[in-house]
Amino acid sequence: MAIGCSTTHHNAEATAHSDVVVISVKPAVVPRVLHDIKPSVTSARPLVTSVALGVTLATMESVLPTETRVIRVMPNTPALVQLLSAVGECDEVPESFLDAITGLSGAGPAYMYLVVEALADGGVKMGLPDSLTRPPQTMMVMVEGAAGVMATGKHPGLLKDEVCSPGGCTIQGVHALEKGGIRAAFIDAVHAATTTSISTASGSRPTPPSRVESRPTLPPPRVESRPTLPPLRVESRPTLSLPLPLPPCLMGDFSFVLASPVTVMVSRAWFLPVPWVLLCGMQLVFHITLVMVCAIF
Repeated sequence: MAIGCSTTHHNAEATAHSDVVVISVKPAVVPRVLHDIKPSVTSARPLVTSVALGVTLATMESVLPTETRVIRVMPNTPALVQLLSAVGECDEVPESFLDAITGLSGAGPAYMYLVVEALADGGVKMGLPDSLTRPPQTMMVMVEGAAGVMATGKHPGLLKDEVCSPGGCTIQGVHALEKGGIRAAFIDAVHAATTTSISTASGSRPTPPSRVESRPTLPPPRVESRPTLPPLRVESRPTLSLPLPLPPCLMGDFSFVLASPVTVMVSRAWFLPVPWVLLCGMQLVFHITLVMVCAIF
């Protein structure tokens, strides 16, 4: 459909025939666009207006010709392609405020959309059908009603108190929101968006806020000193030898059979594990046996 305007694929050509140029691209693309329009920009015209996040006036002035008229504005998505007072309140502020304005009003509609969606989900949880909670008209009535009351200039806290009856359902719902940390959540949202805008201008990535819980320092483990035990005293036991006095009648081949094998067997296999008393008894038995053998022979 024809809308009565000329189009072109060249930025410089569009700038040459314009009184106002709106830079509405991603921040990373802004320098390239400024270089494209630079040949067509003079100190008289056009007025270069930027809605890019984090792109400062100094950045644009460093690329464009000297004394170029440059301004920054921060509308939100409801503004679409219209700007300034045509779609709402317009205030002139120092450039240092723009990052915070970006985090508040620039990103604010997204916060409100989330609130509307969450309220609709709450209605579904309590049994309402989607036909009552999801249509835009249903929530629009609530949002427009709240916005209309705020136009009176009253403080939001006072407006909230006017809705909350003592012991009523509204104050119970407000209490649940306060327990959920709704105020801190919105404050953190504005802080995070503002930090992102600042970091975009500086070219660094924002560091997400992290909650670090301080833990109590535990005392070092107590090491009890134990008394030093004296070294083990190892007593050397005398070597037991089994004297086997053999009478003259047993001297010879028989003495070798008795003396040598019996002595080895007793000293290696029996002496160490067998108690001392048993060994003494064995020695006594050997003596008695030998005496009996001698008596027989």
